[in-house]
Amino acid sequence: MARIAGVTLPNAKRIEIGLTYIYGIGQVTAKKILKETGLDPNIRVKDLTEDQANTLRDYVEKNYKVEGEMRREVLSHIKRLKDIGSFRGSRHIKGLPARGQRTKTNCRTVRGNVRRTMGSGKRKLEKK
Repeated sequence: MARIAGVTLPNAKRIEIGLTYIYGIGQVTAKKILKETGLDPNIRVKDLTEDQANTLRDYVEKNYKVEGEMRREVLSHIKRLKDIGSFRGSRHIKGLPARGQRTKTNCRTVRGNVRRTMGSGKRKLEKK
């Protein structure tokens, strides 16, 4: 069981995929890290030796912003946009897409999956 940057990597996965469970590391970065450290990308997380895990841990913590530090940085960028009153900041405040996507039919996840159709909830039919 390998722990890197406070995240327990899944044992059954290849190390190349397991590294992507860390916030701030994607597939391209994971491949780059393994190439720099000289580890085989096909090895499973459970098969890592202590030395390999320590090498990986040290390299990631020294060279990359991951987990808490990365989350704080992203939140500070969003807060800056809100403070200066930019369009993107206002979209973040309203909880709408900030990058120009259409909102009439899409963006359900951003708006909270609220589905409003033409006859929903306006009035009930009266019985005769």
